[in-house]
Amino acid sequence: MKDPLIARERMIEEQLQSRGIRDQQVLAAFREVPRHKFVEDYLKYKAYEDYPLSIGFGQTISQPYMVAIMTEALRVQPSHRILEIGTGSGYQAAILSRLCSLVYSIERVSALASRARKTLDELGYFNIHIRIGDGTLGLPNDAPYDGIIVTAGAPHVPEALIEQLNQDGSLVIPVGDQSLQDLKRITRTPEGVKEESLGGCRFVKLIGKNGWSS
Repeated sequence: MKDPLIARERMIEEQLQSRGIRDQQVLAAFREVPRHKFVEDYLKYKAYEDYPLSIGFGQTISQPYMVAIMTEALRVQPSHRILEIGTGSGYQAAILSRLCSLVYSIERVSALASRARKTLDELGYFNIHIRIGDGTLGLPNDAPYDGIIVTAGAPHVPEALIEQLNQDGSLVIPVGDQSLQDLKRITRTPEGVKEESLGGCRFVKLIGKNGWSS
């Protein structure tokens, strides 16, 4: 592939900043994390293009802009502990790890979890804990979290995830049918749960007890 640093900077300018991503800490994380390390060798030349890419097992690494808008929506702070549902390639977890103190990530496909762990270790991103299991149940033993991000489309918002949020914590999750979802930010406030719509999106299905059955 061409110079990855040049390709990465072009991605940030053309795909993120031009579409309204303004958080300088988020943009800095995208500059630091080498996206091409999270895709398979035969797709590395497409690593910084404006679309999702297959990572096997029916899963994808999300479009860079979608990773950015979800990350920005989570309003991550350096002291935060974040839960990610759907490790996939590990790229979203890597971005989050540059912004917060600790990331927990759940993946149901053990081969993907192992591959992600290897990539993250090679890059020295050691503040990420990967677990294998049903992400729709969250990770109650390590709760509560300051933010939860779901990288797959759900038929509804799993109540278990809301319950694992800290006060003023936010859940960013795609909700809808199997072909199109609405990206939602759900914040737990002293007055109750606040829900916002962030726009349309398309993700692979969230499989699990509180998601799609298959």
